[in-house]
Amino acid sequence: MIGRAVLFLSLAAFASAASLRATDPLLPLIAAEFRVTAGAAAAVITAFSVAYGALQLVTGPLADRVGKYRMVVILCALSALACLACAVAPSLELLVAARFASGATVGAIISQAMAWIGDAVSYERRQPVLARFLIGQMLGVALGTAGSGALGEWLGWRAMFVALALLYAAAAALLWLEMRRNPGTRDAGTAPASFGEAFRRMAGLLGGRWVRVILVIVFVEGALFYGALAFVPFYLHQRFGASLAASGALAAVFAAGGLVYAAVAARILPRLGERGLALTGGSVLGLGYLGLIAAPHAAFSIPCMFAVGIGLYMLHNTLQVNATQMAPQARGAAVALFACALFTGQSLGVWLSSHAVDSFGVWPAFAAAGVGLPLLAAEFRRRLGQRGALSKGEQ
Repeated sequence: MIGRAVLFLSLAAFASAASLRATDPLLPLIAAEFRVTAGAAAAVITAFSVAYGALQLVTGPLADRVGKYRMVVILCALSALACLACAVAPSLELLVAARFASGATVGAIISQAMAWIGDAVSYERRQPVLARFLIGQMLGVALGTAGSGALGEWLGWRAMFVALALLYAAAAALLWLEMRRNPGTRDAGTAPASFGEAFRRMAGLLGGRWVRVILVIVFVEGALFYGALAFVPFYLHQRFGASLAASGALAAVFAAGGLVYAAVAARILPRLGERGLALTGGSVLGLGYLGLIAAPHAAFSIPCMFAVGIGLYMLHNTLQVNATQMAPQARGAAVALFACALFTGQSLGVWLSSHAVDSFGVWPAFAAAGVGLPLLAAEFRRRLGQRGALSKGEQ
């Protein structure tokens, strides 16, 4: 019963991840239709990104109140409507508003699905289940940008939003049917007495030491990892003359590494344990990014990006499992804070890297990730060893 429920959540995660980068390849088409510059058209990306991160702080407490699985159903239905609004937007201003609405709903789908898994699956079994759930997200990352570009080229930029709307509608219907027939989709957590209490719970979470540790670590991870990842296609295009299509296809290689990890997670977790998994993941990540700096030709980037994909999901999946457990009494709010910290760190990392790239080239961003992520993983491993003492001190 849990497996089917997680499969439908993974479909919703696929749609969410595909939405995240859906407009990137469509910017020239949007700019041409509305007769604006590409920079002006990029407001559709900014609006989506701001809502995606900030509205986590609203949807998390609401999910604790209304139920996390039910919240994902609601979010998918609203996302379908928001995508339809994007598809029929008659002006850039209305398209920007529709993308803001879409970001507000899409952003919480993955975090609240993870929170529900945290409620429904015991801690000992949770990491492999989360790894299987995240297959949908990985595929969405890999296929979203490529599918958007292809649909835009063949049928126009509005076609991608129609496709996303249909995908969200299908996910919402399947999740709703599952909720009706599967008692296991009912939240196992303790619901707050009111919406006000739900938001007060979220604010109170920041007083916990372990919560702060996890949020700081995932913030730094997001800054280091995504600050480097954003410039991989640019680096390959500039240094090796790879085409934009070929360099962009590395997203699929990156996702393939994550899929391999998802396939073997249940077998390697007992051997390495949480601490070993985090440290190994951070080390593999670092080697992947440092390998890009030393790459003698573009083909060498393929194993590097494969390593980055495996390493990220080894480290980040361990962080996600701990995020689902850092505040079991308010799991929806806790995972929402986790997602907000990750997204904020990502935004800061890309901003800092963009300035470094303009001044010195891409190598400082890769070097920061190559050195910083293994050190961060080592610190996380040390903190995991202290987790029992931290938890006892807060009880």
